Amino acid sequence: MNEITVDGEPLPFVEGQTVAAALVAAGRVAWRTTRTGRRPRGVFCGIGVCFDCLVTIDGVGGQRACLVPSRPGTTVTTATTATTVTTGEGGDG
Repeated sequence: MNEITVDGEPLPFVEGQTVAAALVAAGRVAWRTTRTGRRPRGVFCGIGVCFDCLVTIDGVGGQRACLVPSRPGTTVTTATTATTVTTGEGGDG
């Protein structure tokens, strides 16, 4: 079985799934919060237009989980464990 590591834990994925799809398939529908209001965010548009699904992938922050294919050995850090989340979003981001 293919696995990525999310916040230090193995997470299985199906060939062809994005990181966001693997997270949602595992029951994780939110993996960061907005700066204002601390509202939960996960995958929203699913096509890379919004910035709701940002994660750190293999040490590179600000990656849209809906655009990055899951690959064996990939390490993902969500805002639930990251110390800083930088987004390019406007509004209450």
